[in-house]
Amino acid sequence: MKKTSEKGLDFIIDKLTNSIENVVTEDSFPTDITLISREDLKLITKTKGWLFNWKEEFKEPARDIYKLTIVNNPKVIQGLVSLEVKQDHVYMHLVESAPFNKGKSKMYSGVPGNLVAFACKLSFQRGHEGNVSFLSKNQLIEHYQNSLGAKHFGGRIMIIETSSALKLIDKYFKNS
Repeated sequence: MKKTSEKGLDFIIDKLTNSIENVVTEDSFPTDITLISREDLKLITKTKGWLFNWKEEFKEPARDIYKLTIVNNPKVIQGLVSLEVKQDHVYMHLVESAPFNKGKSKMYSGVPGNLVAFACKLSFQRGHEGNVSFLSKNQLIEHYQNSLGAKHFGGRIMIIETSSALKLIDKYFKNS
């Protein structure tokens, strides 16, 4: 088995929105979050602009990869998150917005926040009180504290605890 070193997450919370929001029109779109399929893997490759090797991530038995899509448009993946349910929390291995949702010309804002809120929701569903952890890049520790209410646990470890998790869930999953 190949040993990989955790580099730390470097997603940017562009905006905490209700669901995801079109950058130009500011229209909000309801979303679905579901497990990816083998078929989805054909759409999420480095040649199509994705940064991470999601095929390798898909092979990790303890991890589940979830895709964010707009309701009634399940073929267009807006973003992905790789989660592992641990004994007392959910661990986020990877978070990535679709290539068209990055940078100055992105189509939708709110994608990373939506995926993190889902990780918090899954934590509650698994009896872990919304607790989520992840490794951060050093330069983004303060960003995650301010945007997600995450706590810096030491080193590059970040933790989202119950109260912050509830705020994120309330923002993104009001009706579920």
